[in-house]
Amino acid sequence: MKINNDELNILRKIQKDKKTNQRNLSKQLNLSVGKVNYCLRELKKRGLVKIKNFKTSKSKINYIYLLTPKGIKHKSKAIINFMNIKIKEYEELKKDL
Repeated sequence: MKINNDELNILRKIQKDKKTNQRNLSKQLNLSVGKVNYCLRELKKRGLVKIKNFKTSKSKINYIYLLTPKGIKHKSKAIINFMNIKIKEYEELKKDL
């Protein structure tokens, strides 16, 4: 299962602030609210995120986003893969200099 950059950034933000909302994620990541919504639904579908809402609340803003253990594992793997790619790029640039 591959995680794209937008999904990885969403996972990172959710892990830092589980009470964030889609509008805040949209602003912080420079993505449309629709894109954030789509990514969250995909992450939920893959079992990487749990979305809980307060059923008694009339406001749709009151959601909590939680990373599942599977989500934490995939986030960590994605970060390691990203770092490995950057290290390889750095080594290639270093050779050119």
